[in-house]
Amino acid sequence: MNATLPLVERRNSQDFKNVFSDSLYHIFLFNGSGKIIVDFVEYDFDGRTVFFSSPFQNIQIISDYYMDIDVLNFHSDFYCIEFHRNEVACNGLLFNNIYLFPQFHLREEIFNEVLEYFSKILKVDSLEKFSASILQSYLQLILAICSKEKNKLLPEGKAVQENFNELKLFQNLVETHFISNRDLTFYADLLHIAPNTLSKKIKLIFNKTPSQIIQERVILEAKKQIHLTHKSIKEVAAELNFNDEFHFSKYFKKYTGVSPSFFRKAVGISPIADLDK
Repeated sequence: MNATLPLVERRNSQDFKNVFSDSLYHIFLFNGSGKIIVDFVEYDFDGRTVFFSSPFQNIQIISDYYMDIDVLNFHSDFYCIEFHRNEVACNGLLFNNIYLFPQFHLREEIFNEVLEYFSKILKVDSLEKFSASILQSYLQLILAICSKEKNKLLPEGKAVQENFNELKLFQNLVETHFISNRDLTFYADLLHIAPNTLSKKIKLIFNKTPSQIIQERVILEAKKQIHLTHKSIKEVAAELNFNDEFHFSKYFKKYTGVSPSFFRKAVGISPIADLDK
């Protein structure tokens, strides 16, 4: 697959009223109020907002008002967030983190700064020499600015902190056991609380149920294995503790809308895969 240069386009909220999903990373920038739905989990937004989505996430942006939305689209062939993780620590913060909100409010100054880089990307002539390097620099700046801003919004010191240690323990348990066990009761027992109590606490903080988090963690790992390695789909299914490739493909398609093989074809295999050879 040939690398595609990043594209900035201006659309409107009506374009995202229905479920949208493709093989690209997206950065959405808009000013308004409404709801973002990511893989059927709802997040409210109000004011100047930036929102990040990863390949084949199912997303909707719903607002009662007409709203212009600036969108920066890029493919991992152009900018691999895993490969560049040392330059910009956005993977796991802006993208691919099932425990954090995918959208956040920006101060007017920062919002306008990011919007200016969108404009700069739009003005780059892709046929000119060094255009790819210039585009990559602008993209890195956007990711660095947004990573810095989002890092300021993490829970430390807020009212949620009293439950944060327990929630962090749940997160650690999921990271340890999601391959071998996907049952809510298993995690509740390890935390010595009732499953219903665990569900309420997780829903309050993460805006999603423990079962949704476990499912998302499985899908995230599946995407990583398909994108970051040369393993066959059958090998990925076995590593994720599925009985066979068929059941894994069915599970993957249920939550992403596409098959594992289609995902690999559309997203491609990262350069990271060759480093591990």
